[in-house]
Amino acid sequence: MAQAYVTETDSGSESRQHASGLRRVFRSGGGVLGGWGRGGRLGMWRRGLVLAACAVLLALVMLLHAHIPNRVGNLGSLSETFLPWFGVFIPVLLVAGLFRRSVTALVVLVLPVAVWLNLFGGLLTDRAATGGDLTVATHNVNADNPDPSGTARDVAASGADVVALEELTDAAVPVYEKTLAGTYPYHTVQGTVGLWSKYPLHGTRPVDIRLGWVRALRTSISTPSGDLAVYAAHLPSVRVKVEAGFTASQRDESADALGEAIAHEPLHRIVLLGDLNGTMNDRALNGVTSQLRSTQGAAGDGFGFSWPASFPMARIDQIMVKGVDPVRSWTLPRTPSDHLPLAATLSL
Repeated sequence: MAQAYVTETDSGSESRQHASGLRRVFRSGGGVLGGWGRGGRLGMWRRGLVLAACAVLLALVMLLHAHIPNRVGNLGSLSETFLPWFGVFIPVLLVAGLFRRSVTALVVLVLPVAVWLNLFGGLLTDRAATGGDLTVATHNVNADNPDPSGTARDVAASGADVVALEELTDAAVPVYEKTLAGTYPYHTVQGTVGLWSKYPLHGTRPVDIRLGWVRALRTSISTPSGDLAVYAAHLPSVRVKVEAGFTASQRDESADALGEAIAHEPLHRIVLLGDLNGTMNDRALNGVTSQLRSTQGAAGDGFGFSWPASFPMARIDQIMVKGVDPVRSWTLPRTPSDHLPLAATLSL
């Protein structure tokens, strides 16, 4: 009896001590639940106000990117070039909010999530269809490409009916011509850009994009479904410099000139292939992008980043159309170039 009484008493004491310990943990803010409750309910809302402000700022930058001025270092164009990557800050803020145990930060984080999904959520799904009449490809082959013959074979292996190549050199042109001759009986090279086709070309001419040398061309292709105007272009490169910001004034002027040429194109069906050194979000390319639609945006799978090839961060190479329907758009396997080649199938 005594032993039983003692055992029962000890158990009760241990239970009371355990309960008392739990109360002390919660009162002191220990543990996950206690951390969230530290300082009472108001504490959960008062913590992380700086994180909440950062989330609001992130949402505003993405939502109002078109209003970021270009007067200082073309900051607006720079932010628009890498606009999808602003989404990387969302999980960073999420982890920080959880670590800070801030309800306010986590609730406000809904804003940048909603803005990013509104801008780019549609690119996360595969919009490719089947069928199509014509497959086109474009590739900045890089002037320093050590294997132009292999690069030409790789691009031709895509099955494209029309191929545009940019950054051609005088020494490499004969190699590309020889390698592609068996697949593409028709071709033209204008300056540093060239176009190879399985169908006849006519009305071919260089396009003046205000550079002083030729980096763009226009031609008509006689397809079984009728004539198609094709432009191949390589707009000037841009640089990010500490002292000057995003130096893109020459690129912007060339984009305007290219847009004017396209605006005066007499044919209704138009395809633009090339390295525009800018993304569809970049306002500086409005002269072009306002007239044409991106095949990647209409029928691609994902963002279709093309540069740099080692770790693609932006789609500065483009396939854009007017008067035809994109069916499928994709990136091709890497070549020795610093750009990835692109391809798209079109319905004429």
